[in-house]
Amino acid sequence: MFDRRSTFGEALDNPAARAVLERLMPGFAASPMAVQFRDGRLGSLIALVPALETEEARAQLWAELAEIDDDVVRPPYAPAIDPDPAYESDDVPRASAVVTLPHDVTLWAPLQIRLAGPSHGNPFVDVELDAVFTRAGTEIRVGGFYDGDGTYVIRALADAEGEWSFVTRSTARSLDGLTGTVTVGSAAEGAHGPVRVDGFHFRHADGTRHRPLGTTAYAWTHQPDELQSRTLSTLAEAPFTKIRMCVFPKSYLYNANEPADFPFVGSLADGFDLERFDPEHFRRLEQRIRELSELGIEADLILFHAYDRWGFADLGPAVDDRYLRYVVRRLSGFANVWWSMANEYDLLWAKDTADWERLAAIVGAEDPFGHLNSIHNCRPFYDYSAPWITHVSVQRVDVYRTAENTDEWRERWGKPVVIDECAYEGDIDQGWGNITAEEMVRRFWEGAVRGGYVGHGETYLPAALGLDDEVLWWSKGGVLHGTSPERIGFLEQLLAEAPEGVWDPLPGDWDVPWGGVAGEVKVGYFGFNRPRFRNVMLDPGEWVIDVIDTWNMTVDRLPGTFATGSARIELPGRQFMAVRLTRV
Repeated sequence: MFDRRSTFGEALDNPAARAVLERLMPGFAASPMAVQFRDGRLGSLIALVPALETEEARAQLWAELAEIDDDVVRPPYAPAIDPDPAYESDDVPRASAVVTLPHDVTLWAPLQIRLAGPSHGNPFVDVELDAVFTRAGTEIRVGGFYDGDGTYVIRALADAEGEWSFVTRSTARSLDGLTGTVTVGSAAEGAHGPVRVDGFHFRHADGTRHRPLGTTAYAWTHQPDELQSRTLSTLAEAPFTKIRMCVFPKSYLYNANEPADFPFVGSLADGFDLERFDPEHFRRLEQRIRELSELGIEADLILFHAYDRWGFADLGPAVDDRYLRYVVRRLSGFANVWWSMANEYDLLWAKDTADWERLAAIVGAEDPFGHLNSIHNCRPFYDYSAPWITHVSVQRVDVYRTAENTDEWRERWGKPVVIDECAYEGDIDQGWGNITAEEMVRRFWEGAVRGGYVGHGETYLPAALGLDDEVLWWSKGGVLHGTSPERIGFLEQLLAEAPEGVWDPLPGDWDVPWGGVAGEVKVGYFGFNRPRFRNVMLDPGEWVIDVIDTWNMTVDRLPGTFATGSARIELPGRQFMAVRLTRV
């Protein structure tokens, strides 16, 4: 049968399947440009067809294609593997494994229990392990993972001070019934805990305001160590507080290099053992997450994506589930982790909504510490009202206008809005990667005054910069060459000056969006318009007025104060200006 895994070319070459495509994918299957999509999976291409945006239309397509014979033979997905209840014989003493407890655990740090146990067979799939912790009068279950060489780890996020006691449970006798106690002390300087939703905004668990001014470097942790170090040095000087990054490597434009290692043991040439993870790979990823934490940056981890040449985008449900449990158990103990179920979920040909709901439930079950979680689209939005989704994570919906929708999306879903991709500052040939720095900053401001958060990325051609590599920040990290980050930092400073450290949309004019804090601060942004003056209405009270040049990063306060009524503000007649009214 033809299904989501079938390629467009396979279906076109079958007369019956082609007839279905031409009828249900009008203007696409019969297009002269269809030849360029021959190798694309049907499950990805439906995202590009307006006629297939509803679940009903897609269900009809798959139902009709399922009735047509397909001569292509595809290997079946790997089956699920249950833990082996006889992994250790009855003569192995229960709770006989050696336990190593951590010392000097501080609030919001990983609390890590290490167990020296059996290594025969394949502990990645043969052994199930977890622990029940009791702290602050409550119990939580934390899943364990095999870290190679006979070592098992249970990693919790120390989210409460005081005494933590635990008891382990395992299908391996030597790991079952182990007990111990760990004391968690006060938080280290600069540790604020995981980010939580605060209305339409965010705060750390200790109440500290978080503003997710993000950037994107999808495959930076899959590059040579020297380049990864350079990326961290760049981030240390940049204003960003969040970075989007993939767990799996990425294969796409300017992403042709082969990583040194992978989440699974193996290589592209020799194949991958989908029953064994590579602990060294994950230890290096964990080190980068720690280093981001030291910089005050959240690691927004993309768990699945479609840009793949290794087979990771189509592992099958059993392997997807096993991978996800392992990743979440390893990484949920870090405070600065966010989950992103997918980048452009609708391009992952082998998964539908039921799959995403199943996978999200696994994340929820294996992460007892409630890290933020969302899912990112290419074209159609996911239903962001789903209860497991903490915030909206979207990309541009138009070549030009996207951030202007922020306030509408807040109202639609009642959740914080993060536009993780608004296009990228750069000069490559793709329309998503060649906007100017001025336009990038404008989009940040348009989102900010509407109460949301816009993400950054950079895609400058190395050759145009006099470089002989293919290192673009958006893909591999390295060095930032653009001029928008400094201006984004300026916006961050202004946001921090608001009474609550955030702006919300305020009633405004048809031609100027207004945001701020009702009754206290009002910010109007003129964007690409360039008025010579603006008359504004002041609420009751006394106000000071600032004229802000968002590009040149200046704040000029008008002399004196202004009282209730109308005030005329003289402006320089250039683009990217804003005004701020602050109650005295």
